[in-house]
Amino acid sequence: MEALNILKKNEPELVLFDSNINSDGVSEFFQTIGTNKNNVPVVIIAEERNQENFDKYHAMGAFSCLAGTGDSEKMKNIVNEINSHTEAESEKIMGCVTGQDASRFFADELAGSVGMVGKSVSILNTIKMIKLVSASRCNPILILGETGTGKELVAKAIHNIRHPNEEFVAVNCAALTANLLESELFGHVKGSFTGADRDKEGLLEIANAGTILLDEISEMPMELQAKLLRVLEAKEFRKVGGTKNIACKATIAASSNRNLLDEVNNNRFRRDLYYRLNISPIVIAPLRSPDRKEDISLIAEYFLKTSNISPEKTNKVTSLTKLAIEALEKHNWPGNVRELRNVIERAIMRETTDKIGLSGIIFDPMECIEISDRQKTKQIEDFSLEKAERELISRALQETGWQKTRTAALLGITRATLYAKVKQYNIGKAQFTEEEELDNNEIALASA
Repeated sequence: MEALNILKKNEPELVLFDSNINSDGVSEFFQTIGTNKNNVPVVIIAEERNQENFDKYHAMGAFSCLAGTGDSEKMKNIVNEINSHTEAESEKIMGCVTGQDASRFFADELAGSVGMVGKSVSILNTIKMIKLVSASRCNPILILGETGTGKELVAKAIHNIRHPNEEFVAVNCAALTANLLESELFGHVKGSFTGADRDKEGLLEIANAGTILLDEISEMPMELQAKLLRVLEAKEFRKVGGTKNIACKATIAASSNRNLLDEVNNNRFRRDLYYRLNISPIVIAPLRSPDRKEDISLIAEYFLKTSNISPEKTNKVTSLTKLAIEALEKHNWPGNVRELRNVIERAIMRETTDKIGLSGIIFDPMECIEISDRQKTKQIEDFSLEKAERELISRALQETGWQKTRTAALLGITRATLYAKVKQYNIGKAQFTEEEELDNNEIALASA
């Protein structure tokens, strides 16, 4: 379950099962996540070579299988194959936005290198801050913005400028328990706790002289915040259960979708850590901001060009109608760019023509169900004898040009009854002639 929780909240490049997990465990894993979910490669290490079992694993969705733990060369080949496959997919997507397209979608080469689409004043200011912070020795780096605004993209942009040949490591602080997060960050020594049967290298060590992103740092437990503050101050750390200090060479970036000062005032985040992080924060404006409105159609078009959600529709769904774009620009976007991507990909899957129209823009699939239910309820409420009678009389009056005698004859009722119904349902304003005025007495009698 711990592995499944991590998989739900992160995007690993590889899932590796060792020989301690039997075929039933592997099968349960695939059934829970869905075969080959998100195309994450899964490699199985079996105790011994058994082609029948290997075929069974492949049928479940495994990328490859290994017999025992000694074949490191084959493991290296598998990793290279996964890398090549990933790079090919990236080139396939990014190939759509080269040359003139790149200059259309991206403010400059930096934005293009990390896929930060937009040319608004807000995006230009964000890129300016990225360059300023990257050129400095600012460490730690704080990145703030609502969920889905692209905080990890900003962290990667800074990393690409500062440490292009070093490791970039990201960890979601909200996805792990306090003990597991501490072990992930700092590593642990053998025997430091139950289940620690070997030394483990922490992410700070793996990042080395590169960058580590502490995503959603506001969710980090308070006791671990104190240990992180110590790392930031002393530039060193110890493994869990260890006694040796290890130098911290990495650039530490932290991101949050919460207002950290509010978290401090509500005693959910350490004040001293907040001020240590808050050196030169990079703030990303939400998509609904007036300064970013012009980016919405540009981002939508970018996702339309680069999406591979429906490979058979590649280069076939080519644009959005004016009404569709207006609907996108009026939306509030609580999920920001991530939500916009979902809306466009949902539209691509549903579209049967070459252009996404207003009917294809569905912001929340649940809204369709609710609207349908409301319409059914309204139809049932409106399906009444009184409503039907009113509509019939109105149509008959229009058909005869409001000639009461002809209307009454058409409906098979007396003029007195007609007048009573017109008054009862408040149908328009009849212009009575002198002859018709005499029928007022009949109306009174009919009403009585």
